[in-house]
Formats: sequence, C-alpha cells, structure tokens
Amino acid sequence: MSQILVVDDEVGIRELLSEILEDEGYQVRLAENAGQAREERVQARPDLVLLDIWMPDTDGITLLKEWASSGLLTMPVVMMSGHGTIDTAVEATRIGAYDFLEKPIALQKLLSTVGRALRQGAVQPKPALSLASLGRAPLISDLKQRLERIANLKTPVLLVAEPGCGTELCAHFLHLPNSPWVTPESLTALAEAPLDLLAQAKEGTLFLPEIVDLNKLEQKGLALLMSKLEKYNVRLICASSKSLPELVAQGAFDSRLFQNLSGLTIRVPSLREHREDVPELANLFLSRLVEAREAPTRTFSTAALNALRNCDWPGNLSQLQSTVRTLALTVLHDEIGLADVNRVLAQFDVELPGVAKTLPLHLTLREARDAFERVYFEHHIAREGGNMSRVAEKVGLERTHLYRKLKQLGVRISRRVED
Repeated sequence: MSQILVVDDEVGIRELLSEILEDEGYQVRLAENAGQAREERVQARPDLVLLDIWMPDTDGITLLKEWASSGLLTMPVVMMSGHGTIDTAVEATRIGAYDFLEKPIALQKLLSTVGRALRQGAVQPKPALSLASLGRAPLISDLKQRLERIANLKTPVLLVAEPGCGTELCAHFLHLPNSPWVTPESLTALAEAPLDLLAQAKEGTLFLPEIVDLNKLEQKGLALLMSKLEKYNVRLICASSKSLPELVAQGAFDSRLFQNLSGLTIRVPSLREHREDVPELANLFLSRLVEAREAPTRTFSTAALNALRNCDWPGNLSQLQSTVRTLALTVLHDEIGLADVNRVLAQFDVELPGVAKTLPLHLTLREARDAFERVYFEHHIAREGGNMSRVAEKVGLERTHLYRKLKQLGVRISRRVED
C-alpha cells in the first residue's frame, strides 16, 4: 500500500486530502510545516509527497531544495499552491518536483496526478544528483547563477569541463520539464541521420556529451543539425573535455562549427576547485546508496571525510562516487574510517592526501597562510584519526588554542573524537 505524506499549514486542506486519499486506499501521514515534514522524512521515506509552497516557517521550494541537496529527494514530490505561477512551477520541476497542482485542486486532477507520480516513482527513480546537489562553494553558486540566466534561452550551449564534472547535470537543469530529452548512445548518429535526432528531440533538448572526438563526417552532420534547430524548436547542449581551439589549430575540428558552438560557453569547475564540498558530496552519495538499500547503513568518520577532501580527484564527481560506493560495500564496520579511505584510494590509484604541494599565488598573504594552516591541521587530524589530544601534541598547541584555531579556519571535527 503506497504511503503519501501531505505537507500543508492549513488544517482543513490536510484533513480533506487525507480523507480523499485514504478513501482511495492510500496510507496518509500529515505534517503542518517543514519541521514536521523533515521529521517524517527521516523516520521513513514516503512513496509520494504533496508539498505546499507557502508555509510560515520554511516554504516548500526551500524544503525541496534542502531534500535535493542532502540526498533525500528519492521520492516523487508534487507541489501545491493557491498562488502558483508558471515561473514557480518551472523552478520546482527543475529542482526535482514531479508536478505542480494549483489550489483549489480538482478531485480528478489530484487522483490522476497522484497515480502518475506513484507509477513514475516506482519504475524510474530519481538520479542520484541534481544541479542543486553539486555543492555550496562560491564557484558552484556562480555556475548555478549563470545557468539560471540562460535557462529560458534557445541558444546552443557549450559546456567545457574535465571528465566526470557533471556536465549532464547542468544540461538537465537547462532542460524544459515535460519535453523530450535526447542523448544519443553513439555520436555516429550525427553522420548517419542528424535530422532523426532533431525529430526525436523536437520541442525539447538534445544533449551531446562529448564532441571532441567527432570525425569530419560527424562534424558536418552537427553543422547541418545546428542549421535546423529553430525549425524543430530544439535546444542543443554540447559538452567538451578538451580545448576545442587547440583542435581547431591542429585541423582536427572545423573552425566555423567551433564559432557557431562557442557563442555561449560555460565552464564547469573541477572537483578539486571546490574541494570544500567533498565531505557533503561524499555523505550524499553514501546516503543515496543506503536509501536505495544498495548498501548497509554506514557513516564517515571525520578523519575519513578530511582525507577525501584533501584528494585532487582527477576523475572528479564520477571518481568520488565510485570511491564512496566501494567503501560502502567493502568496509567491515559501520563507520568508514581513515584506513578504509586510504585502502580504497590506493586501489583507485588516487594520490593519498597530504600537505598541498602548492598554494594559489593569487591569494593575499593572510589568505595563503589560512589556506596552508587549514591543510596543515586537516592533515594532522586525519593522520591521528581524529584524536585531538595527539593532534595538539603533534602541532605544539594547547587544546583550547587548537580548538579556537580550528573554529577560526572553519575546520570541522567530529564530536566523537577519541581523547
């Protein structure tokens, strides 16, 4: 029997929806605000959430973003509002909402939407990540703002990034909900039948994940395709992990095609450029595995998270995700520790964390000193397994001074340290 969580600050609406849904054979849980909804979500994952947008403590959009960024958006969510706008509905679906209902909600509309959402949730689980969950670092905030500015344009977009950085997440963010999304299994389709791709993506989005390896025929097909975008009302989004200007200079990529593609170019940062997001991302990947029952319940120790944060991650998000999956499935205890991380990083041929070889020279002296001290203390915390008594002894500071320094630098430590 499907379980539905209804979140609305109006008692009359909660009771009415509960009565209707229970009559249809659903189990219903109720929450009058975001705080109660959080508690209900932690206790057990519902099969569907009906979420009001306008609530006094935390609005529904904020709660939806929160669930998306913390890995808890693993069920379909249908937003409800008596003051809904198209912009709000589009924003909600971009974050990850399944649909949007405007109050007063017609009975048939409610039941048909609930039925479709439950079927969708059963056969097509949400992806592990969305743009909202890429991180909170300034670089990622800037990326989100740039994508938001171009979201409603039809101009082709070129996403430039190292492999594994999440270009498809960015492309999905630009994709208009409830319209076709096409990603060809092989880019040879550009040479064989480029207009077939346009026909499939008509009124929607065509995403080409890696265009740097296109041969001459495939490049000609892409050029033809671009000339017909307006006719099919298709938004083209391409990704490249190599420098196209260099390929143009080498004669490997058509210069005119590059000019047409590069009119709107956005760079997606590598993971090492926003390494402060690594602990949160690692916890996100882990919680999704546990939530999907693909791994037993696990937690990371602070030393383990610090070790992950200090790595360079040449494979970026994809490599971090693979590392977390391996850890979740192979550790022998409920807590993933520093030794586990070092073992798996060695298997993945990732350089083990340590003191940074270089520091960005564009920083001020104070910023550079803080950056060094942050890496220095994280190195010793990881090396001592979070034992702050030994860390204080190693670095030559009194415990009180050490804690004050760590707080000043923004270095987080576990409450469960072994002293």
